[in-house]
Amino acid sequence: MTPDAGRSPNCGPRRDGLRPSLIVLHYTAMQSAEAAAARLCDPAAEVSAHYLLARDGTLLTLVDESLRAWHAGAGEWHGQDDINSRSIGIEIDNDGVCGFPEEQMAALEDLLGAIMARWDIPPEGVIGHSDMAPGRKFDPGPLFDWERLEARGLAAPRGTADGPSHVDAAAFRRAARAAGYTADVDDADLLAAVRLRYRAGAKGPLCADDFVPLGHRELWA
Repeated sequence: MTPDAGRSPNCGPRRDGLRPSLIVLHYTAMQSAEAAAARLCDPAAEVSAHYLLARDGTLLTLVDESLRAWHAGAGEWHGQDDINSRSIGIEIDNDGVCGFPEEQMAALEDLLGAIMARWDIPPEGVIGHSDMAPGRKFDPGPLFDWERLEARGLAAPRGTADGPSHVDAAAFRRAARAAGYTADVDDADLLAAVRLRYRAGAKGPLCADDFVPLGHRELWA
């Protein structure tokens, strides 16, 4: 894949004068960056992203940052919808089974830093597709290294306080909503989305450890 491989026609103006305040990370779930680029640039597919990042770190610009790409779909974050108008979307070449190579992660860090600086987006504004669309989307998936981004100030730091002595689903939902998870989903999908972000691979019912990374201890202590 070459950096000048093409631009996507699947875009338009941002609505209601909105500007980017979020960056949404996706994985392509396809076998190659070339295949993903073809789909993201196909008018019939009606999907796109601002950037496509190949496994070797090659970056392809598909949609100008000033425009609204069609990457997020239905969902919500911190009570706000139309995430496409509020965000910049990055598709990461990954099949959902393998990990993310060092070259790709290093290139992603450079890209995130540049976008965050251009649009004054804080680390809290870097989210996964699964964060804003629990139960509907699962990318960038359980193999994505969120802690690496957090350590570099490129994603919101997780809480570290001890978990509650009593586990309560309503308290967990309050903490999750305060952290941004405001989409209207059931308890199981909410828990799965939080675990994808903070406790990949965790199984079983809600437990005290699920509260910790969300922070907002005042809502569940």
